[in-house]
Amino acid sequence: MNIFEYLLPFLLVLSVLIFFHELGHFWVARRCGVKVEVFSIGFGREIVGWNDRHGTRWKISWLPLGGYVKMYGDADPASTPGAEISHMDAAERSVSFHHKTLLQRSAIVAAGPVANFLLAIVLLAGAFATVGQPFTPALVGGVLPGSAAERAGVQAGDRVTAIDGKRIERFEEIQRFVQLNLERPTVLTIDRDGRSLDLPITPAVIEETNRLGQVTRVARLGIRGQGMSFKAHDPLTAVWRAAGETWTQAAGTLKALGQMIVGTRGTEDLGGPIRIAQMSGEMAQGGIANLIVFMAILSINLGLINLFPVPMLDGGHLVLYALEAVRGRPLPPRAVEYGFRIGFGLVISLMVFATWNDLVHTGVVRFLMGLVS
Repeated sequence: MNIFEYLLPFLLVLSVLIFFHELGHFWVARRCGVKVEVFSIGFGREIVGWNDRHGTRWKISWLPLGGYVKMYGDADPASTPGAEISHMDAAERSVSFHHKTLLQRSAIVAAGPVANFLLAIVLLAGAFATVGQPFTPALVGGVLPGSAAERAGVQAGDRVTAIDGKRIERFEEIQRFVQLNLERPTVLTIDRDGRSLDLPITPAVIEETNRLGQVTRVARLGIRGQGMSFKAHDPLTAVWRAAGETWTQAAGTLKALGQMIVGTRGTEDLGGPIRIAQMSGEMAQGGIANLIVFMAILSINLGLINLFPVPMLDGGHLVLYALEAVRGRPLPPRAVEYGFRIGFGLVISLMVFATWNDLVHTGVVRFLMGLVS
């Protein structure tokens, strides 16, 4: 009944992120003198489109799960070299992507993820300068009985100053550190009545159900803050804090993915389009500020994913260019073709797995099994 409360925010969020990602490619390509033939939001059949004065076809297509910029000399949206590039005259080579220098091609490819990171900084800076950044003092408001914190000797009124020697300013930093390190033993440095104490502590990992009905493993120290507060920053400080938050989010995401790969963290947090749609609706209902911050986090993740060294993604192209730089010439076309086929298979497999995860966590699989059992 409320599908549009989720679908519309999802389409809005995804379209904005895709637009800025492709705009990064487009802008740098144009600066390098490359002719851009198509700028598409979505794949498949065109819904609406128009041509600009430079001959670029701007369009919106019916499948909104991505987008692409097709440049002169590309055979397809994945930027595979077309057969005609070897027969171009001087004028055509001057505007062909595949005839640009290695540095120019690398800059064009890297511009998409960079645009996503810059968008995240702009969105977070706007939120931090207006609504404010979550900035709860790192004061212990209470300790849960029987918790890891109680066993370590943490007391109400203690101020956490560092974790494993890293300086702590906000209670939110404690929460993030614990979630990224799960059951790893750590050292909590606290200030108690002017005395600095180092307390060894190992977070307890429990299973809990979040607001979307998903069961996840979370780490808990067993301490409470003294309520949540927000701190608005001046514009320059907001940008600096936003850049730091973008870096922290990116590093945390990479660390969590690494833990999934080695098996120390479950894959239940890996979500696909269904979960993004669900969370987009939830954030939109919570207010525009929540939606903007959520959009910034998704933009960071989109930038990171596209930098993975998988053929077909931007990171895969950059790997090919690195190999070209080492060899002094491009890889053979057949090797590039096989690489893109493998990359396509990996991307599709990841999407299928993430979508299956979504169906399991949203109860669809359980519902369907109930119909046939």
